[in-house]
Amino acid sequence: MSLYAALRPLLFTIEAERAHRATIRALRLKPGRGAPASDPRLASEVAGLRFPNPVGLAAGFDKDAQVPDAILSLGFGFAEVGTLTPFPQAGNPRPRLFRLVEDRAVINRMGFNNGGQAAALERLLRRNDRPGIVGVNIGANKDAVDRIADYANGVRVMAGVARYLTVNISSPNTPGLRALQDRGALTELLAAVMEARDAAATGGSRPPVFLKVAPDLEPADIDDIAELSGDYRLDGLIVSNTTISRPPLRSGLAGETGGLSGAPLRDLAQQRLIDFRKATGGAIPLIAAGGIATAEDAYARIRAGASLVQLYSALVYAGPGLARRINRELVRLLDRDGFAAIGDAVGRG
Repeated sequence: MSLYAALRPLLFTIEAERAHRATIRALRLKPGRGAPASDPRLASEVAGLRFPNPVGLAAGFDKDAQVPDAILSLGFGFAEVGTLTPFPQAGNPRPRLFRLVEDRAVINRMGFNNGGQAAALERLLRRNDRPGIVGVNIGANKDAVDRIADYANGVRVMAGVARYLTVNISSPNTPGLRALQDRGALTELLAAVMEARDAAATGGSRPPVFLKVAPDLEPADIDDIAELSGDYRLDGLIVSNTTISRPPLRSGLAGETGGLSGAPLRDLAQQRLIDFRKATGGAIPLIAAGGIATAEDAYARIRAGASLVQLYSALVYAGPGLARRINRELVRLLDRDGFAAIGDAVGRG
């Protein structure tokens, strides 16, 4: 039994959001020396960026870009901070974060709580010359009059400090946000975002733009998103965010509203990845998220078409050593199946 597994029952006596805040404070004390060296077989190039390994930390953990270097030092190949909105906002009323221990799951209805892009920008500027891939996830304020303008503004503000930008229109916790996945709204959004990205480019360098989509999509939605992603030359799709659906759950907290993540999301997120791989024909890099807790989970997504994977909820149950464990095991799986590098396994079903 690992030390974290032994301590977990005690840690779980602390309310979930309070425990998360304590974790961020502890990581702020951790020297940020960037990511430790990964096995070279795990390195790959995606959207023009060289990732040392395919395992990233999803947005939502480090909402305010306080500890990206400490995250990288845990063995992650990249860290995504945010979601960051143009102005600070408190998010939804507490409690709003729940551990479903019996299901190894989490329900959250945080509502893009964050300190705003200006404060995060200052922190990211201070670490901008350090190694490691740090992406920035941007969103719109809940009370924004023009949400598309919020996204375009976020691109302009954060482009100079983001190795990549993620446009998050798939959170279920901001009313009406997911409507931006509809064809008409998405067309307008992507036009504004890509124009803002190109206008903000400095020195000929333009950060890649990823779009984060929900798992709760109809086939026609998937086809539309895939087509528009190609039309606007998006650099990648993150598949997927939390789900508003409720598969069978054992926890007494199963009735809480919000987005469900963790183990129960695995099969749905895997199927959506397969759907987007088919819809895009492999022409756009895919980043898999949702229900990834083991190397086998990550490897299944990679073989289904994901160039990279992200996790978050699994850390709650497996502890801070998870990224290193998954990377070690991925090397064994590559050896088992005769792949020389992780990129060779992408889409090899």
